[in-house]
Amino acid sequence: MVVRTKLTVAYLGGGFSGWQRQLRVRTVQGELERSLARLTGVERIVVVGAGRTDTGVHAVAQAAHADLPEGIPTSALPQLINTRLGPDLRVRSATKVRTDFHAQKDALGKHYAYRIRWRDPDLPWIGLRCAVLPRVSAPKALEEACRHLPGRRDWSPFTVPEVARRGAIRTLYRADWVWRPTGLDLHVVGEGFLRYQVRRMVGALLEVGRRRMTTAEFLDLLETPSAGASVPTAPARGLSLERVYYRASPRLSPAAEAGPSLW
Repeated sequence: MVVRTKLTVAYLGGGFSGWQRQLRVRTVQGELERSLARLTGVERIVVVGAGRTDTGVHAVAQAAHADLPEGIPTSALPQLINTRLGPDLRVRSATKVRTDFHAQKDALGKHYAYRIRWRDPDLPWIGLRCAVLPRVSAPKALEEACRHLPGRRDWSPFTVPEVARRGAIRTLYRADWVWRPTGLDLHVVGEGFLRYQVRRMVGALLEVGRRRMTTAEFLDLLETPSAGASVPTAPARGLSLERVYYRASPRLSPAAEAGPSLW
């Protein structure tokens, strides 16, 4: 008999070729599956993530589920598996969940952060999760453009055409910014994100902040979406999946699952 287990996972993306398992390259899903197979003695364990992060993208609290054999204490699972993982990947928590729980299909929303610094940080471990980019010259214009992001719309300009053709309508609930003495943090919360969407939104916002794109041109991207629009993609190094939201349930850990309302 197996027990469906929800995992909360953190990783530094620089050492991985993304989340999804691939032959001959190191991925987050692949490392988790190999480590769980060695731990349990099962030939193959499938780990299903809440979504795929691209090469170089980090996670503070990626969510995933796996069906594991009975007999492994859930409370001990993070420590047992972490001893089998590299230092850039950690299982933060493990929770028994109902058998029909699905990390991807049950997710209500995701929170991503994009961290920018105008110069290399003095502390190297901070720099591992920040993109070092030129300072913006028009911060108020960037803020004004950011205010227009929330809403339900077609995000075709902010992904690749082959993804847009499969449907690009999503709801973005929040878009916030935090100015730092040496940079900028951008936070977005939405029901789901398309491939490259956050990095291309950040790229467009930075174009506005550098006066290379007007606010009117930015609004045109939002109001008259066109797949394949000429929008720069910000580097993967600055992007981090901060949290995946699920509906609160007595069978899920409240500390892991309950969060602020998305609406």
